[in-house]
Amino acid sequence: PAYLTSLLPRYNPSHSLSLEKQLICPICLEMFTKPVVILPCQHNLCRKCANDIFQSSNPYLPTRGGTVATGGRFRCPSCRHEVVLDRHGVYGLQRNLLVENIIDMYKQECIRLEKVDQPVCEVHEDEKINIHCLTCGIPTCSMCKVFGSHKDCEVAPLNSIYQTQKTELSDGIAMMVGNNDRIQGIISQLEETCRTIEVSHPVCEKFDHLYAILEDRKRQMNLKVNAEQEEKLNYIRGLTRKYGDHLESMTKIMETGIQTMEEPEMAVFLQASNTSHLERVERGYENMDHYSVSFKREGRALRSIDFARGTFFTSQDDNW
Repeated sequence: PAYLTSLLPRYNPSHSLSLEKQLICPICLEMFTKPVVILPCQHNLCRKCANDIFQSSNPYLPTRGGTVATGGRFRCPSCRHEVVLDRHGVYGLQRNLLVENIIDMYKQECIRLEKVDQPVCEVHEDEKINIHCLTCGIPTCSMCKVFGSHKDCEVAPLNSIYQTQKTELSDGIAMMVGNNDRIQGIISQLEETCRTIEVSHPVCEKFDHLYAILEDRKRQMNLKVNAEQEEKLNYIRGLTRKYGDHLESMTKIMETGIQTMEEPEMAVFLQASNTSHLERVERGYENMDHYSVSFKREGRALRSIDFARGTFFTSQDDNW
């Protein structure tokens, strides 16, 4: 019994329908009726349905009291497997007691669920709710319609209202699903539009190209300016070292100059104080003004761009 109970479905309509399909006879298309016979191919049939098939397949076999008195054969309606019967005919097949017990318990469970699930009237506790009051819009019982608070109301069978409202709800859900699909499509289009907008605009790429050109020109100018600055600095530093060396030597000469102040020989005195052999820096040598740029014209052109009107300045090399 515990094993059979585990085979029964919980209160779930989809599970009940699934189990019920397994308990349908392929001949009469009804739930198996006792006794149920199990064929050698393991398929089940009602004994009456199996006997009808056997007699129709063996119409010339002798019978006694409506029962075949000798053996014969027929094909299983489910798998077409040929079933060979002995002299007992269909009555010699083994009964499937497990399926019979499952059917009994299934029917009992369905009856119990019907009793549990069908509500009763709050006013008339012994009466089940079986009609729907159209005036008040609530389900009620027949006693309420005859003697109770709904005797002057318009009522309808509960089943018809149930089917109508269930159909309306199903149609509403289907409509909502369709609307959700359309809304999801619109959302996808909007998301794609956002991705398109987020892609860099061609005008931004043109500015990037302009920046790249300016950076390249700036780099070239820096190379030239730095090279000339380094050349001049090296030259000036060299002169500085020469003058420093000369100053150091002159200092030493001055230390001995006092001693030679009374040198009577004029040539020796003048030779010691001569600096004409040292180089001199030309006037304006340090000036770097010959490196100059002017962006006035370009600045006016950039400030004149009107992006809203699509106006762009042009140069001889490229279109911006």
